[in-house]
Amino acid sequence: FDVGFITYSNRAKQRQLGVGEALLQARGAVSSEVVLAMVAGVLAQSGAELGVAISGIAGPGGGTAEKPVGTVWIAWGLSQGLSQELSQEKPWSCCYHFAGDRQQVREQAISQAFKGLLELLESKAL
Repeated sequence: FDVGFITYSNRAKQRQLGVGEALLQARGAVSSEVVLAMVAGVLAQSGAELGVAISGIAGPGGGTAEKPVGTVWIAWGLSQGLSQELSQEKPWSCCYHFAGDRQQVREQAISQAFKGLLELLESKAL
């Protein structure tokens, strides 16, 4: 582990990871498109070989009917610096709906993010 970004606000997502303002306005911070842009920014800014990005609504407030509390999008991606076979791998994202209070939602999101990283490492034999 070399570097991490905490980009809670949309402004931080824009400034630190290069996520476009128009994308944030159109899709919202808790969306597949935004976490994919975030993981691309993580890889570009850090020089890492693999990255993960999380954006969600942990609560207790902030949820909507469309995106209730517990909604979390996670994206994983590989850098273009890996071998030719691996560099063809596109970033991917998944939406989760976690139950519990704010701390429990955050812990479940972190656990799922690491699970995805482990699955990626195992499947690609990095």
